[in-house]
Amino acid sequence: MNQRLEDGSAPCSPQTLLARFDSLGIAHRAVTHPPLFTVEQSKELRGDMPGGHTKNLFLRNKKGAMWLVTCLEDREVDLKALGEQLGAGRLSFGKPERLMRYLGVLPGAVTPLAVINDTAGQVELAIDSALLAHDPVNVHPLTNDMTVALSPGDLLRFLESVNHPPRMLAFDPA
Repeated sequence: MNQRLEDGSAPCSPQTLLARFDSLGIAHRAVTHPPLFTVEQSKELRGDMPGGHTKNLFLRNKKGAMWLVTCLEDREVDLKALGEQLGAGRLSFGKPERLMRYLGVLPGAVTPLAVINDTAGQVELAIDSALLAHDPVNVHPLTNDMTVALSPGDLLRFLESVNHPPRMLAFDPA
């Protein structure tokens, strides 16, 4: 798979992302671990990492509009209802090539932090509002062999700094 963004540039590296946190004064704790590809693997290997853990869905509709939805890891997501809530119509999962082209990450490493690579603003970010009740929020820093813990406020501040203030989603209680 071509690992270039839509504009032909290379995606941001995890090291550059962490340096960006430092430049913004964002406190973070990074933990390395074996590559994780599913929520189940994450649960098995996370140990005692406190806070909220995520599930990330890269979605598109028939017109090609794209969304990155970040929610609590155990959240059941009804794509039909989510499409209605977003005003997107029928949603489907974006292909790995599209994920790399617009967000600069591979399947298994999807994270809200990947919007740092979407400089043209092609992907709308939506976050489960219940996730932000957890402190810290644990996400991958553009790779699936590391997890970074951020406060909810710092996560939002970072997303705003890369021009992707998230749309807050209220999911029905499980």
